[in-house]
Amino acid sequence: MLDHYQIQLTRLLEAEQFGEAKKLLRFLLNCQGEEEHHYEEWRNLLAWIEVAFPEKGEGGPFIEEAEDEDERLMREQALGSSQAENSDEDYVRQVLHIMQHHPVLEQQLLALERAVYLNSDVVDRTLLEWLSHEPLHPAIQFKALQCLRRRGVSGRIHIADRAGESVELDIESTPLAMEEFPEAVIAILERVEQITEVSDPTLPHFARELWKEYLQFLYGTSDYNRMLDPDEAVVDSWAAALHMNLLLVAYGSADDEAIRDTYGIPESLRFRYEQACRALRRVGITGIDPSGQP
Repeated sequence: MLDHYQIQLTRLLEAEQFGEAKKLLRFLLNCQGEEEHHYEEWRNLLAWIEVAFPEKGEGGPFIEEAEDEDERLMREQALGSSQAENSDEDYVRQVLHIMQHHPVLEQQLLALERAVYLNSDVVDRTLLEWLSHEPLHPAIQFKALQCLRRRGVSGRIHIADRAGESVELDIESTPLAMEEFPEAVIAILERVEQITEVSDPTLPHFARELWKEYLQFLYGTSDYNRMLDPDEAVVDSWAAALHMNLLLVAYGSADDEAIRDTYGIPESLRFRYEQACRALRRVGITGIDPSGQP
């Protein structure tokens, strides 16, 4: 169960649902029988969120786009408000050390959020060297790319091990939000949202969050490049694979044949569909241990 809650916490932080993250952290701190270092990490994370977002409400998980924008602005105000602190050499070194060496993925992600606002010449160079040469978790790699883009860095970067592949990416092309991904990627999600809202109104939101998680793992890989084909058969194959994995995550089971029928996947597209399913399953395996390496 601890692994399950850690995964949920990671998803909430990555989705910037800080109100829900605070609820989960308080619940975990009330649980008994865990090792003391877990409680210390949860207390530190809760303290950071409460300081950074003192006015953030405890709303439910379903956040409207306007609220997302308000939260983004609040986050930027909280993280970027102290210019003196952002320029302090000791503080810069501390943030970069946590980013590179902390054993908990959530802490590394938060350090990357903070690194966007650091005012030091060493930050960009450190990020580029670290991302290019170190074997990093795919979620960290994607967040680092976003950090570089938000800092105004441009040009191409070579990543030696991106989900087992060597890739070259344009930093300035890194999507910062779902609407910045190519149309084919968005079409896959929209197809699943349209179909799932009929059976369960909560599934479209869950599908969006799960798709965000998959994309940060797959971005720039050969699997990602395959899904960029705007052909309707490609969109249907990936949408069916996303729907399959969504049901497995949400309910623990799914009817493969029924899903293929729903998305019109004939036998001639069976291989393409199963290829997409395998790609998403690999993401799930990599993401089971938030502190592990791919």
